[in-house]
Amino acid sequence: MTLPDDFDKILEAAHQVGRKLEPLAAGVDARTGDLQEPYRLLAEAGFLTLLVPRRAGGAGLGFADYWRVLSAVGFHNGAAALGLNMHNAVIGPLCESADTPLPPMAEEFRTWLFDEVVGGRKIFASAASEPAGGAKLRGLQTRYRRTDDGEGFVITGEKSFVSLAGIADYYAVPARPEDSDDPGRISHFLVSKDDPGVRFGEIHNLTAMYGTSTANMTLDSVTVPRFRLFLGIEGLSLPKVIREPHWMVAGYTGAYLGIAEAVQQAVVDHVAASPKKAQSAVVQRSIGLNAARLLAARTLVERAGEAVDLGRGGATANTLVHAAKYAVADLGPELARTAVSLCGSAAVSRAKPIERLLRELQYGAVMPAKPEECLEYLGKGALGVDLRDENSFSW
Repeated sequence: MTLPDDFDKILEAAHQVGRKLEPLAAGVDARTGDLQEPYRLLAEAGFLTLLVPRRAGGAGLGFADYWRVLSAVGFHNGAAALGLNMHNAVIGPLCESADTPLPPMAEEFRTWLFDEVVGGRKIFASAASEPAGGAKLRGLQTRYRRTDDGEGFVITGEKSFVSLAGIADYYAVPARPEDSDDPGRISHFLVSKDDPGVRFGEIHNLTAMYGTSTANMTLDSVTVPRFRLFLGIEGLSLPKVIREPHWMVAGYTGAYLGIAEAVQQAVVDHVAASPKKAQSAVVQRSIGLNAARLLAARTLVERAGEAVDLGRGGATANTLVHAAKYAVADLGPELARTAVSLCGSAAVSRAKPIERLLRELQYGAVMPAKPEECLEYLGKGALGVDLRDENSFSW
């Protein structure tokens, strides 16, 4: 399915597919639902192509509008929205550079990827985190070397917390050369789930977000052809993350904003069902306070998205992205306190959706960049630290 040209219609389509995704959330959370069905629905509705430029068959959304769509999907099914973002976080940098002329090998890579997404409905995901160092690139232990004939690369390593494990068709795998510990030489490769030597562990039994299908990944001397080196360029990864951090740091912020708004709506619906409680000024103020917090967070998220569209990688955009990620993650504890206070047992009962939503919302403070890392970035900026210097970061 091809998405409409008009953005309002795309947003309407996001809510339409979201209403199909919503009833699937509880079953997947209970480990009884089909993990692949939400992503089949998203692919069928054309949502894998949100960022792909129009001339290549996609919707051509910018970052701000993408976040708006992601929050709409997240309002209905948070795990599916996070999985969708994992796909877009991989292809997003290529989509943003669609109007930039590239060397022949890089152009071929970009064209191939767009064709895989649009024509093949292929899903992409990231396999960056590792058991010891998390998602930070500097501590990577996964290594690669060239094949003897020079036509490909051999990758060996262990990845942890890989979302869409076994669901995505390709995984963006960062690795460093066998003969170097230089963090500036980290490269990304696209590894197919069907490549010999690729194995996935059992899906992690997390307290929430089971629908992201997260597991460990083993790469046992996996050979990939040369054309699956990201943009055909070695050593590109770390500088890109430092200068344009919006995807790695905060791509999924829209999803968590949608979950937060779903929590607020669930609380409102619960209170509205009890007219006496709904007429209480204390209750009204409590709900109003969270409404104000959500409005402030959404305003900041939209401002950050627009700043990325206007000046990707600039100081204003990068500052706002970190501020938006922090603001949304910080909503979790406040919304949880209100939900427990106003909804009582409904907030902790597995029979009620609000209990699952609260579990999901807390993950916004766990996923990198964590709130304290966002504050550190903002503090460094305020103190005049050069935020384009790779040595200023632990990434």
